[in-house]
Parts: sequence; structure tokens; C-alpha cells
Amino acid sequence: MEDTQIIELYFKRDEAALQETHAKYGVYCFRIAKNILESREDSEECVNDTWVQAWKKIPPTLPESLKAFLGKIVRDISLSKYRANHAKKRFNAMDVMLEELDNCLPSDFDMMEILEKKQLVELINAWLGTISREDRILFIKRYYYGDSIKELSRDYGYHENFLSQRMLKIRRKLRTYLQERGYNK
Repeated sequence: MEDTQIIELYFKRDEAALQETHAKYGVYCFRIAKNILESREDSEECVNDTWVQAWKKIPPTLPESLKAFLGKIVRDISLSKYRANHAKKRFNAMDVMLEELDNCLPSDFDMMEILEKKQLVELINAWLGTISREDRILFIKRYYYGDSIKELSRDYGYHENFLSQRMLKIRRKLRTYLQERGYNK
């Protein structure tokens, strides 16, 4: 079913919208949640919470891209769940991902606070426009969607060591870009 038809179902308050959303975007949303949380049960819970939030937000919201709309919701819910879980115990994959970016970003903020700061987000978005399309996609998949180096290597046909080095070079470019604009580590 097309996204416009699914959105129409939401506007009609037809519960079939939830079934169609799950059928079309369930795997996509689960992957985002699983990349952040590493727990199947927590990921499934976040995906279910995503459907509830979509039901509450559509209408009045009319998403331009249903996929992006759902991706943002599941990511936000998963990050909240991660923070709650993180207070109890450590989840290695997310920690590793955040530590990789740590050397690029100012030390007087933690990673989550920095990404929420509008000016820094705008700088990062501007920087993304200066790098190659493939580097931009790799960066977004790694640091927004939380894909592992192993997954990215498989998807792009690179050896993990090569891709790790490439991601290091991309992070160094980001650090240099931010330092040139007054964000010093």
C-alpha cells in the first residue's frame, strides 16, 4: 500500500492504518530500535510505542515522508529507552558509537546534549553537504540510525578494517570542520 493511502487511513481513524504501517515499516523501525538498544524485547516495545505515537500524531500532522516520520519517532523513543536502561547498566554498541564521535565534539557537553543544540546541528548538516554522497550516507547510517561497522561493511562490500579507517577519516573531517568554526575539543 502506498504511503498516501496509509495516511488516509490514519485521517479516517481506521485501525487498518496500524496494520499497514507495521507491514510496510515494521522491519525498518525495528532495525533502528535494535541498533540503539541491542535488546529484541526493548526494540519490539519501542516499535509498538511508535505505532501509538503515529496514531496520536496523524492527524493533525500530515507527514511529508511517512518513512522519515516513523524513523524519527522510533529513534526518539529508542534513545529515551536507552537512556533509561543506561542508567541501570551499560549497552556497549551505543557507547562505542558515541565514543567514536566524542573526539570530534566539544568536551564540555555530552553527546546527546550537543546533538540537541540547534546551532551545532546546523553546522553538522552544513558539513554533511561538503562531503561525498557515499560518506554522507555512511555517516548518517552509522551515527543517526546506529548501523554497526559490520552491517555497513556487508551492505557496501568493504572490509571492516577499511570501513573503520574510512569512518575515522570522516570523523576527522568533522572535527576539523567544527574546530575551524570555533568548536574546539
